[in-house]
Amino acid sequence: MKNTKIDAARVWKHFHDDLVPQLRLSVVDRAVYSHLFRHTHLEGKPRLRFSLAWLGHGVGLTPGTARLALHRLIHTGALRLIECSKDGHVVQVRLPKEIRGVRLSKMACAQQEVSTVNLEETDFLHSSVLRLSIHRREAGRCFYCLRRVVPRRRCLDHVVPRAKLGRNSYRNLVSACDSCNTKKRASPAEEFLRWLFRERKLNSAELRIRFRALRALKAGKLIPKIDSSRLATK
Repeated sequence: MKNTKIDAARVWKHFHDDLVPQLRLSVVDRAVYSHLFRHTHLEGKPRLRFSLAWLGHGVGLTPGTARLALHRLIHTGALRLIECSKDGHVVQVRLPKEIRGVRLSKMACAQQEVSTVNLEETDFLHSSVLRLSIHRREAGRCFYCLRRVVPRRRCLDHVVPRAKLGRNSYRNLVSACDSCNTKKRASPAEEFLRWLFRERKLNSAELRIRFRALRALKAGKLIPKIDSSRLATK
């Protein structure tokens, strides 16, 4: 059975930022752990059988030094010893999050939380952090009329109204002034933008820009930036 796909870059950050200082791993221990991690998780293997000669050669150590580092890593819980025989050692390399007693840093946990977010399935009305990410995407302006909006006068508007089965997706939510939100109601966004043009709230160039933005929104190109440090605390 192969390992599930992992985010190697995130694991590497956990390794250096959390695992090394908390387990007080030496340079030799780090080299051995990294070598075994490469030949297990990065190759989709749940465990590895090897000889001390192979391990020492791969890391540039004598078999005796490799044995001592291996024993230290097993003792700290970074490795799980499955078998030790004349045919060699069989170990499982534990990820930082799997090692008992290791606490991941707050930022690392936040990054892990965000990485699990499926943007296409996320309800962006679910939390204040997600709602704020939509407002920030529009950089303080109404998506429709382009006027600057103070926080107390802004709201989230459904491009496709809820009455017409519009979702709470980042593709369907925009930051709007309370005036546009009230006047648009259940109107299609394209029709409302044309109304703003007729009312001289938008000029012809701005109207073209708004239509391009609307197409980009529906295509999923206007992805909001989520404040990971705040999301992890929610």
